[in-house]
Amino acid sequence: MILYNTSNPSQKSTFKNAVFQGLADGNGLFMPDSLPILPQSFFEELPDLSFSDMALRVTEAILGDEIPHPILKQICDDSFSFPVPLVQVAEKTYCLELFHGPSLAFKDFGARFMSRIMAYFNKEDKKPLHVLVATSGDTGGAVAMGFHQVPGIRVTILYPKGRVSKYQEVQLTCLGGNVRALEVDGSFDDCQSLVKQAFQDRELSVKEGLTSANSINIARLIPQSLYYFHSWAEVQKIQPGAKVVFSVPSGNFGNICAGAFAWKMGLPLEKLVASVNANRVFPDYLEEGIFQPKPSVPTLSNAMDVGNPSNFVRIENLLCGWSGVKEAIHSYSFTDEETEKAELKLFHENHYLSEPHAAIGYLGLEKYRQETHSDAVGIFLGTAHPAKFIPVLPEDLSAQVVLPKSLVDLMDRPSLKRSMSVDFEEFRKIIPQA
Repeated sequence: MILYNTSNPSQKSTFKNAVFQGLADGNGLFMPDSLPILPQSFFEELPDLSFSDMALRVTEAILGDEIPHPILKQICDDSFSFPVPLVQVAEKTYCLELFHGPSLAFKDFGARFMSRIMAYFNKEDKKPLHVLVATSGDTGGAVAMGFHQVPGIRVTILYPKGRVSKYQEVQLTCLGGNVRALEVDGSFDDCQSLVKQAFQDRELSVKEGLTSANSINIARLIPQSLYYFHSWAEVQKIQPGAKVVFSVPSGNFGNICAGAFAWKMGLPLEKLVASVNANRVFPDYLEEGIFQPKPSVPTLSNAMDVGNPSNFVRIENLLCGWSGVKEAIHSYSFTDEETEKAELKLFHENHYLSEPHAAIGYLGLEKYRQETHSDAVGIFLGTAHPAKFIPVLPEDLSAQVVLPKSLVDLMDRPSLKRSMSVDFEEFRKIIPQA
């Protein structure tokens, strides 16, 4: 598998190097030179494949001979060992629940796969890796749990003070060991900027063996494409030949970028919908043709509070510019008030308990249908368990949430966080102390 640097397309990389380097030179991102188009026979067989068998077929097609077949099979079996249910909410409307993994969020797919990929590539190297990750919510918990006690890997997680939920925070601050959490007195964009500055500091990056676990790392995106194939196949079991549209709650845009990967590999989708909160940089881009990052605005759907989505450049590269992006993706923005109304409607009319991010996905799907009069089967992504957002749910909904045992057990553990400012020089001194 050959990848290129979005900031310098003539600069090529192997998959192993891209995984370890994380961010490409010049603040670029790694992108596959090409994606395989899966044969029609694969899609005919897909409804009969287990998730891990499907994952092996897809990842092997992408990676080629980068990882031996038996090892890649073991990685897929270990990484995707939890259920991925497609739950019917209404006629032709489904929620793909991606929160049944260890951290109760969709980030488990990418974090678990990437941790095992890194461990395999690093098994002969005596120098430990140091994973840096910025989180607006769920990435931190998934990375913490995915990498906890993985030999030869240290992890430092940066998160914005006061902008993650209590349950999100406890997941990333209580493990200790090889996992360290830094509470940054700033926004997610500040956290992301600190991580990018660290990677651009070549002396520091090489000395500390820095790599990334954010969706800027290509090893995160590949496994996230898998549940698009899975849920499409589940729909075909119910309604053979049905058209499918996905509505994706979007913040840093890694999740919908993974959906675009699946589409480019031949998955027959009608459309992708990027559903966002008040941070509406992407809908504005589709309307105006200009990508203009802005300071992020705090909302109920905090994991999507991103004013400068890193994966935008990947989407623009993959879909060949504004016209290609506009053809493949619709995007809509929703307020906190609209989000709460959607949560209440889903519960009282459809008997489905949601949370802010999934509710925005549902709203995006409904708006797409109203705008296009589409009769396609609609899937909105349930990206996190409602228990992680009890404090921001309407009162009559929060009372309905049952805390998973895994989360209850974590609440009794002490927080091991360290606080810091947004100053890079301070961060630079902290990094080697892990």
